[in-house]
Amino acid sequence: MDAIDILRDGFGRVAETLPKYLAGLDTDLLTWQPKPDANSIGWLAWHIARCEDAQVAAIAGAEDVYQQGWVERFALPYGANETGYGHRPEQVRAFRVADPAVLVDYYAAVHAATLKMLDGLASRDLDRLVDDPFRVSIGVRLVSIINDITQHLGQIGYLRGLLRG
Repeated sequence: MDAIDILRDGFGRVAETLPKYLAGLDTDLLTWQPKPDANSIGWLAWHIARCEDAQVAAIAGAEDVYQQGWVERFALPYGANETGYGHRPEQVRAFRVADPAVLVDYYAAVHAATLKMLDGLASRDLDRLVDDPFRVSIGVRLVSIINDITQHLGQIGYLRGLLRG
């Protein structure tokens, strides 16, 4: 197993777990917040997908998957390039989806783009610097993405537990 395989496995675990956490939730449960300033499951799932999508697209030099019809499918009151980073509580409360399946479908499309990007990398590419304000390597960026999205996935798991009581 090389570094690319480890990254593929890390992203794959999110792709396996997220649909399970979203299964059976309707719009009301997806948007439930334990407190008015807390994130909802739906918003967190969207944020996970958007963060992975935007950062992987930047590494790959490709268009965000979100720009390929997903902006219209979600029809959210956010800018087309927003990822949720820095959203205020009122922006989180504004999150609504007509069809909860759109979250699972969008993340599946993002995950496919992530795998395509990983398939195009060799281990030596992980040391290449990403041209962004932080000047980090591709490897560091990918580990940071996994760290961020798995933290949010854990938050979704916690919220699911609160819903069950």
